[in-house]
Amino acid sequence: MTMSAATLPEQLAAIAARHPEVPATFWSLSQQTLDYAALHREATGAAAALVRRGVRRGEPVGILCPNAPEFLIGLFAVTAAGAAATPLPLPAGARQLQTYPEKLAAIAAASGMRTVLVSPQFATMTAALSDVPVEFIGTAILFAESADVELPPVSPEDPAVVQFTSGSTAAPKGVRLTHRNVLAGLAAIRTGIDLGLSDQGGFWLPLFHDMGLFGTLSAILRGIPAHIWSPTAFVKDPARWLSQFASSGTTITAMPNFGYEALLAAVPPERAADYDLRHWRIAFNGAEPISREVVTAFCERFGPAGFSPAAMFGVYGMAEATLAVAFPPLGREPLFDWVDRATLSDSGWAHRVSPDAPGARAVAGVGGPVAGLRLRVVDPDSGIAIPDGEVGEILIRGDSVTDGYLTADPARTAELFTDGWLRTGDLGYLRAGELFVTGRSKDMITVRGVNYYAQDVEAAVGDLDGIHRGRCTATTDPVDADIIALIVETDHTDTAAADLVTAVEDRVAARLGLTAVRVYLAAPRSIPRTSSGKLQRPAARELIVNGIAAQHRP
Repeated sequence: MTMSAATLPEQLAAIAARHPEVPATFWSLSQQTLDYAALHREATGAAAALVRRGVRRGEPVGILCPNAPEFLIGLFAVTAAGAAATPLPLPAGARQLQTYPEKLAAIAAASGMRTVLVSPQFATMTAALSDVPVEFIGTAILFAESADVELPPVSPEDPAVVQFTSGSTAAPKGVRLTHRNVLAGLAAIRTGIDLGLSDQGGFWLPLFHDMGLFGTLSAILRGIPAHIWSPTAFVKDPARWLSQFASSGTTITAMPNFGYEALLAAVPPERAADYDLRHWRIAFNGAEPISREVVTAFCERFGPAGFSPAAMFGVYGMAEATLAVAFPPLGREPLFDWVDRATLSDSGWAHRVSPDAPGARAVAGVGGPVAGLRLRVVDPDSGIAIPDGEVGEILIRGDSVTDGYLTADPARTAELFTDGWLRTGDLGYLRAGELFVTGRSKDMITVRGVNYYAQDVEAAVGDLDGIHRGRCTATTDPVDADIIALIVETDHTDTAAADLVTAVEDRVAARLGLTAVRVYLAAPRSIPRTSSGKLQRPAARELIVNGIAAQHRP
């Protein structure tokens, strides 16, 4: 990034001048490409049309597009017009289609959108936006009236992106990010992984999600090739995605832990060496708890393909920080801290134990704060910094950190900050400068005075036969607050279902000493997840309330 490029439009213009023929390749669209000179040209034309049509400086403009060229054109067009690009979430599956129009309309209304840019293939979804003007945008369907329109000046402090969070613990919130925030966040990513001109970035996560969006922008605004797949392409055939990834020469990608788990399930050991992964330099692993079992198995499985364990890059980030918060040192193999599970959850102390000790839990190390960002761990009640090894709330501040949410009440926004530090709502501890994230504060469940991490309950049973792809989630029981409800996806019925319930209860009791658990069974793919794969535990609780998840009755 040049020192003079202080906004997204300026940075894209500089990249288009220096690297005009470098492309973004869309593999799920028959390898359609859009080079950076064309991206700049088409975005500038669309920006002029938006200004002519009355888009106001700073206002949120929605972008309802798949992982396609029109998404990038729309994003850079909106920011060049002086407005705030607001990627709108897409339904994650057929089960969300029924409630999706209501969710989309609520986001549009709450954020005060007056314009939404829509991909032509989503024309049928615009009925939910009946009160909001819709403009269709694509490489062949662009605004026509763009001549003789002067684009407004754009300041580093102007809003650039409104990033709706994925809503793993609450309703989605629109994170306000200025041009300064975004460029600072991208600079932190570039520095943290030493992103060079010999690299190539490739991503399948949805572009409306922060990891997919800022990962892709980090490649484009470095002037290196960007490879983009659709999330559906990965989910439906992870092995095919890996083959295309290997052949593309991509060096950097990012996905949640479940993505690496999906690749393990899709590629058996005897086929792993079929892929040439020697060029895979950075494998970001974030957005959900990092499993030592998955990380270890992945490194072992794909070692014969040339994948280096040092490429597995466990990180911590969030939309509120323009993605990057903590990165490990380059070239280091994955680091895990073995601690006593009960002491960690109940007394908030990371007491180190042997890996084979009863109740041992592996917590992933995610390194230290990225460049330009400060981090501390404090007592959630007093806000006072706590000693190494003690669990507290993670606080952050820096140029990449938001000053609040688009739709939040000002008083609520003020509560998010303590003396200028953003309260992340995440729990963790420091040890010799290394951050270890233990979970979300809202995911702690208290049963009869004892605390449990929901992910610990889930991890205890996830490998049992009969649980569909290990999918289960723990939450407070809606009937009895002194009981943990464990929702388990399964296709078992009758005797097999009864045996599964017994196995789940026995495993939770044996590993956690917890008997106050009630098992609810649900059909496969019932538990809602965010776009990054996080379990939506509050929404999952509604499965019990609505009778979708129920206790087994022989």
